[in-house]
Amino acid sequence: MTTARRRPTDGQIQQDVSEELVWEPRVPSTGVGVTVHDGVVTLTGQVGSYAERWAAQRSAQRVRGVRAVADDLEVRLGADAERTDAEVALAAVRALEWDSYVPAERLDVTVANGWVMLRGQVEFGFQRRTAESELRRLRGVRGITNLVRVRPRGPSTGQELRQRIQRTLTRRAGTEGITVEVAGDAVLLAGTVRTLADRDEAERIAWSTPGVCVVRTEVSVSG
Repeated sequence: MTTARRRPTDGQIQQDVSEELVWEPRVPSTGVGVTVHDGVVTLTGQVGSYAERWAAQRSAQRVRGVRAVADDLEVRLGADAERTDAEVALAAVRALEWDSYVPAERLDVTVANGWVMLRGQVEFGFQRRTAESELRRLRGVRGITNLVRVRPRGPSTGQELRQRIQRTLTRRAGTEGITVEVAGDAVLLAGTVRTLADRDEAERIAWSTPGVCVVRTEVSVSG
């Protein structure tokens, strides 16, 4: 007889997230506080870079039972990480130019107080995500607002998009139970997964599909 797997308690989730942060070498776990209410994890405290903040958020999302993550971490740059806005902007432009998957000539970068604003237009959703990923690792970055729009070169039918995404989700462990609906170039993902990481993977798959401009997610996490 199969026994249903219980959702972890908030106390267990708090302990697991704290241990995950200790395990993650990119996160200064001593500076991150963890509280949990009804499966929602809140991260508080200070980290030394935006990359550390992102790594802490991703660490929490990997833990079973986590339904959502509220990221209240503050990025406080150390003296060795301080950069002027001009230096951050130049580093951002160079990082985008070095990535062969990103059409840097179609993107515009502005920086104010270490916060990077990314604008422009790309053909594929994965290019939008890759551009942000490149900037996330730069010294001096306190945060990123990604306003890049996805505009495919050629149209795809809704049926083609749905079939491509559904086939990929079905063959991947963790996302096989997600259903896909398509209206024009917009994709709606629905269903239930066990972890936030599975939900993020489903979004990544949808954004990586040629012809997709918008992805909406109504996927719940069962734990």
